[in-house]
Amino acid sequence: MALLVVTLTWGLIRIAPGNFYSSEKKLPPAIEANIKKKYGLDKPWYTQYAIMMGNILRLDFGDSLKYQGQSVNEIIRRHFPYSATLGILAYILALFLGLTAGIIAALKQNSAFDYGSMSLAMLGLSVPNFVLGPILVLVFAIGLYILPPARWGGISSLVLPVITLAMIYAAYIARLTRAGMLEVMRSDYIRTARAKGLPEWKVLLKHALRGGIVPVVSFTGPALASLLAGTVVVEKVFAIPGLGNIFIQAVLNRDEPLILGIVAFLSILIMIFNLAVDISYGFLDPRIRYE
Repeated sequence: MALLVVTLTWGLIRIAPGNFYSSEKKLPPAIEANIKKKYGLDKPWYTQYAIMMGNILRLDFGDSLKYQGQSVNEIIRRHFPYSATLGILAYILALFLGLTAGIIAALKQNSAFDYGSMSLAMLGLSVPNFVLGPILVLVFAIGLYILPPARWGGISSLVLPVITLAMIYAAYIARLTRAGMLEVMRSDYIRTARAKGLPEWKVLLKHALRGGIVPVVSFTGPALASLLAGTVVVEKVFAIPGLGNIFIQAVLNRDEPLILGIVAFLSILIMIFNLAVDISYGFLDPRIRYE
């Protein structure tokens, strides 16, 4: 799967007009020929593809065309911690808000809290983070002067980007949790547990919750991989030097090795998290384990 994504990305880069050495003034043919020879662009396309895939299989993404003397692996190692910190904090906040709202909404179905929380969830899904981010900056940084508007600094500088990132994921989790809990609460084994005289909190925590959050676990794999690999818009809005920001610069610079390296890294992360999700199903729901 990761190799297919890398192949498609490589093909799109080659089809797109222009290249990393293009400028307003056309280079002399001799200089252009030397550049192509230096970076192997004078070879047939299938030779270039074979070399690229061989490097990817060795997890050696080559050297950046823009950042001379720096390997793509080094750039990813340097910028990934920023994206990872931001992503993990955002997903922890999203899980807390989403699970809490979803569970309470399911237990109080058709109540004012149910309608209100799901309405807020729909609002969270409808407002993109490139709109929410500037709004939060206008209110809390420029209006109230209580939080910094951008840059990577102390804990206070993480508040706005973490909230911006977390809101849409919290909305998804809230809706998935509510739907999953409502389905589980109507199951036969939940009625059996109640018939045994178990306290309601034990029925909820020990029996219903494990099955009810299975949809959330399915969502967690690709969502967490995306967050850890960097969210492009949020990192750009808040000037965070993570993978998302670097990816935008790589695309603008037509830095092919860096683009392919980040895409391959994200694809591998998604595969790893999806595998972890599949393994976790058996621990959460015994019915899946024995099917």
